[in-house]
Amino acid sequence: MTRIGVQAMMLKDEFAELGPFETLRRVRAIGYRAVEVSQIPMTAANVDELARAREELGMEVAALSASLTPGPGGDSLTHDLDKIVGDAERLGTRNIRIGMLPLEATASLEALLQFCDHSDESARVLAAHGLRLSYHNHHIEFARHEGRFLLDVIADRAPHLALEIDVHWVQRGGLDPVRTLQKYGARVAMVHLKDYRIGSLPEQAVTALAAGDTAAFQAAFSGVEQFAEVGEGNLDFASIVPTAVAIGADYLLVEQDERYGRSPLECLATSHDNLEALGFGSLF
Repeated sequence: MTRIGVQAMMLKDEFAELGPFETLRRVRAIGYRAVEVSQIPMTAANVDELARAREELGMEVAALSASLTPGPGGDSLTHDLDKIVGDAERLGTRNIRIGMLPLEATASLEALLQFCDHSDESARVLAAHGLRLSYHNHHIEFARHEGRFLLDVIADRAPHLALEIDVHWVQRGGLDPVRTLQKYGARVAMVHLKDYRIGSLPEQAVTALAAGDTAAFQAAFSGVEQFAEVGEGNLDFASIVPTAVAIGADYLLVEQDERYGRSPLECLATSHDNLEALGFGSLF
């Protein structure tokens, strides 16, 4: 059954201040009962609290995050495989996800293909442990190389790698989220739900233009694209969610990269209420 949960990246400050258990207790009180762990240090203490949240709150761990190679602040599939497998087993998840393409792979086809080959090998290694590796997109994967989207290159070159489709970044990349989910179909293990909003042009931008400050006006005009709570923007979640369910995605994870003065828990509550109002309450 598909479950709607939260992406913990937006809660990283709360995790650091309150700890995983208390943060997830508050998330559970809103109505969510699944979490994807991202940008949260997987220390022994944090793993213990995540396990406690699973046992005492019924909080499912949808996925853990990892990088391919060592980097700041996270476990890598190259050096920390045994730990990642052990954490996944303890927390009852079968999903490991890579959150971003290495920057060098966005500019070099050779680097992109190396990433694909390494990812596919890691996916096969994890599969031997009963785990599934997924790749999360941004908008940059919809740049083209010789007429093909980078995401298609990744999907073809790394056939054992599942996908985690982020509908906001699909929209920002110029594609339709529903058609994109349908295109990748059973390859989609998880989906990120975050809305895409066009904000109002601030009054100071108009004032800047009147004063002849064209650069300030253009910066504001180009910056009206915003992240938004689910249901507070322009994406068609009444179609997106049923499509994600129909293709068999395990988890639909609410995320909001920027919150414009609101707290993460306030944003999560708004997204929850809007999804419930759309008729998706049974997925929580």
